[in-house]
Amino acid sequence: LIPNCSCQLLGTRNTQTYNVTTNKMPCTGHSHDHDNEDQLGLSLQSYIDMSQVFCLNEHRENAGKSVLKPYEDRLTLEPNLQSPRDEDDLELLMHIPFTEAVSIRTICVSGRASVYKPNGNETTSAPFTCKVFANRTDLDFETARDLKADANIELLPPEHLSEVQINDDVGGGTLDFPLRPASKFKMCTSITLFFGDNYALKIAEAEGDLDCDVTPTEINYIGFKGTGTSVKRVAVECVYETRGMKKDHKTRGAEFGAKEGHGLY
Repeated sequence: LIPNCSCQLLGTRNTQTYNVTTNKMPCTGHSHDHDNEDQLGLSLQSYIDMSQVFCLNEHRENAGKSVLKPYEDRLTLEPNLQSPRDEDDLELLMHIPFTEAVSIRTICVSGRASVYKPNGNETTSAPFTCKVFANRTDLDFETARDLKADANIELLPPEHLSEVQINDDVGGGTLDFPLRPASKFKMCTSITLFFGDNYALKIAEAEGDLDCDVTPTEINYIGFKGTGTSVKRVAVECVYETRGMKKDHKTRGAEFGAKEGHGLY
């Protein structure tokens, strides 16, 4: 059963993609994304400090940066971010700083398919969960696995969107997930995202296939909505005095012959 949704995955792990059936019950826990700016805020892509973004375990250099696309390109499937195919490691850790403090209301993470197997080879899988950390610059994989996140999101499969159409260029839509508690994300100078599993792994676990090969995680788009705060993130240059200089600390009256340190009374 797909989290927070009235959809049900069907099929076996050997199919190209997983089919989805839906009913008319309303979706909960997320919103279908339509506009660059709406009641959830505007796209924060222009606030991202791209020069400082990094992703650990990416399959190629700057793959993480490449999925922080402009809002109008959110449906494109290329370029994408994947975990390495030859290392049996599906985890990804991405650090995203902003040029000023922002208030983030929603996050969008899009993959190509729950399980995507073009021409029977090079299978990839959309991420299943995302741990979100606000204002942390000290995380590695071990810490991210063990540390309690500011928000935990169970991502819906790309097939959740009834209009999804998977081809070589364009996907079918995106979903916005609210970040809660909202107070954690009101003055964010950076966000760190940890993807520790994917749909292929969860399907294998559900089928009891614990010895299956690791399927790389694939992400095609990451975006945020919210508002800027106009509070700039800047480096502060400070000079610390390790030893006082007498010439910088004159005693009142010393110019009239009094000894420094005693003053004139």
